[in-house]
Amino acid sequence: MTEYDIREKMIVHGKSLFDRRYTCGGSGNMSVRLPDGVLVTPTNSCLGRLEKDRISKVDGDGNLISGDPPSKEWGLHLAVYRARPNAGAVVHLHSPHAVAVSCLNGLNTDNVLPPITPYFVMRIGRLPLVPYYPPGDPGLAEAAGRLAARCRGILLAHHGTVTAGMDLDDAVYNAEELEETARLFLVLRNENYAVLNHDAVEELRKRFG
Repeated sequence: MTEYDIREKMIVHGKSLFDRRYTCGGSGNMSVRLPDGVLVTPTNSCLGRLEKDRISKVDGDGNLISGDPPSKEWGLHLAVYRARPNAGAVVHLHSPHAVAVSCLNGLNTDNVLPPITPYFVMRIGRLPLVPYYPPGDPGLAEAAGRLAARCRGILLAHHGTVTAGMDLDDAVYNAEELEETARLFLVLRNENYAVLNHDAVEELRKRFG
């Protein structure tokens, strides 16, 4: 896939996520790792109205190569790439149900969401919570990077989600599954509901981990 094709795919996914209210206004950002740098959505850009030539391209240290200045969360993306050498894309969203979960008291910060469905286990597995940092804070990137080596998905307190994937499709699908599971959790959390048992979770991890 050429860089042009990847930019086109970023536009398609960005509009899809925006139209379905996984993000709003100028919030959320995504990136794709290339052999010669990283494509990142620009700062203050709307994911629903991305333009190919304005998508930022930065080097491994975040220096701008071309396009508009990158999202202020570029450091978060680069930290995930350093922690996950096989990751080809990163998606950061302010998806509403996941953000709502991140604001709850009494969460298991090592693994916020229970194994409600096999798809959550297959795509996310364990979901740790990063304590609150202001958006763009270097401490946020550092904290997320420490967790990213062991997790495909991370929840940021009072902020949103970060998902990594082998490519952009994979990272977006992980983000969508995380948001859907957060929605189910909010629907079910005051009910007497069942989760997948340990054996079922371990089987999924062995097959799809």
